[in-house]
Amino acid sequence: MIKAGLIGLGKMGISHCAILNAHPNVDLVGVCDSSKFILSALEKHGSMKCFTDYKQMIRQSDLDCIFIAAPTRFHAEMVCHSLEKGLHVFVEKPFCLKIDEGRKMVDLAIKHNKVNQVGYHNRFIATFNEAKRIINEGIIGEIYHVLGEAYGPVVLKEKGSTWRSHKSEGGGCLYDYASHVINLIQFIVGAPQHVAGTVLKSIYSQDVDDAVYTTLLYKNGISGQLSVNWSDEAYRKMSTQITVLGKDGKVIVDATECKIYLRRENKSEGFEKGWNIRYITDLTDSVDFYLRGEEYSAQIDHFIACLLERKTENVSSFASAFETDSVVEMLVADNSSRI
Repeated sequence: MIKAGLIGLGKMGISHCAILNAHPNVDLVGVCDSSKFILSALEKHGSMKCFTDYKQMIRQSDLDCIFIAAPTRFHAEMVCHSLEKGLHVFVEKPFCLKIDEGRKMVDLAIKHNKVNQVGYHNRFIATFNEAKRIINEGIIGEIYHVLGEAYGPVVLKEKGSTWRSHKSEGGGCLYDYASHVINLIQFIVGAPQHVAGTVLKSIYSQDVDDAVYTTLLYKNGISGQLSVNWSDEAYRKMSTQITVLGKDGKVIVDATECKIYLRRENKSEGFEKGWNIRYITDLTDSVDFYLRGEEYSAQIDHFIACLLERKTENVSSFASAFETDSVVEMLVADNSSRI
């Protein structure tokens, strides 16, 4: 059994707690949070030990790995301490708020030869993986343009201060929403070399952006656009979509279906000329424990499998998340240069 600890019992932390508790290869021996109310409930109904100091938990629990779901501003400190103590690390996204901190975490994970992963769960959704496969196999031909979009009803009015209101807490559409889309574009077609015309727009918030718009430019001539808005009440929840245009067709993919348009029939794939659809229900492998979506369990299953196999490079490594943060940094610099 892999002995795991968990830091942070907010929305994602509670999800991780439930999944880890049900995992056949994991013994969740310790959890840490600043809320004594939450910890008292876990102490009453759970078997794991509860802590308010993560360093004490690591010191006393004989852990193999740690899951970090604390606010982003604490990631660097917690990740570095955990790696130095010999632990494999899973940390929630966004990876970090300062690029130098991200580089340090990547280097430290390599130095200590530890399994490392960041919680970009979209990489474990079957439709996005199918789109990546179709593009990599050249089914829609040479790629020339990509569009990444995400919209949702997170901030719909001016309101009092929350963690989303402060850049120092990891708030803002760019870090909380757009990073998901940037990471997906990177996963499917690669990261851009440059960005241009970036707009970080505040709609209701005062200190952070509520929408992100930019042009993506690639060394190989591919162009792209990013359009993300978390102040769009036309959506019930976050909706993410990637569109990729090729000379022989196009792919439009979201979390429920992968639509493929082809200029000609592809018999080997069973695709007709024109529109074809592959649904999430036909593409997704089952997981042992379902919570919110298969991808949340699948990403943890992947981390544990990598740990058991001592496979330090995985689907959503620190290095890949650092590449995403590097693009985020380019957007911030590009927007600032025109203000």
